[in-house]
Amino acid sequence: RQNGVNVVEHLSDYSSAVEKARAVCLNNPKAYFVDDENSQLLFAGYAVAALELKQQFDECGIVIESDNPLYVYLPCGVGGGPGGITFGLKSIFGEHVHCYFAEPIQSPAMLLGLMTKQHNNISVYDIGLRNRTEADGLAVARPSKFVGRLMEKLLAGVYTIDDRELLQLMKDLYDSEGIFLEPSALAGMKGPVLQADKEGVHVVWA
Repeated sequence: RQNGVNVVEHLSDYSSAVEKARAVCLNNPKAYFVDDENSQLLFAGYAVAALELKQQFDECGIVIESDNPLYVYLPCGVGGGPGGITFGLKSIFGEHVHCYFAEPIQSPAMLLGLMTKQHNNISVYDIGLRNRTEADGLAVARPSKFVGRLMEKLLAGVYTIDDRELLQLMKDLYDSEGIFLEPSALAGMKGPVLQADKEGVHVVWA
């Protein structure tokens, strides 16, 4: 706003806001809509993060292989970011990487879309959930159809986490490491606990 940008806020949820923004852009020949639900370019941009992680592993002397597999836990909203990262990681590490999405218990849009195979044709509202969570960055009612269909064969699993756990993890991380993260970014922290019996490299995406 300080730079003259017109910021539009919507009282509705993420999916509804995106739909309205998309409609506004379609009527403006000078607009370019960055579509987190359907953009292949944005998806490819997220995928580049896998190359950066590979570089970090190389610098640390970490080799991902059958005897030292990689487990990655990614907070998931509509799916573009974690989907792109998963695609990139699978492209580099193949069968030696196992990616898991983490969603709020009231907003498991990707989990619901994958389980039912209806993807963006089903909403968390359809099964009686409220889509209300402290993890507002993940508060999405419908997943990306584009990403969901790709993840059917690439994703190792999805788990949910409730707000109380997120806030406790937020406090624990700050108390132990001095790192402050928003609630949405803590969703992946539960992954290594759920997979404590799995030997290998565990990465929490924050």
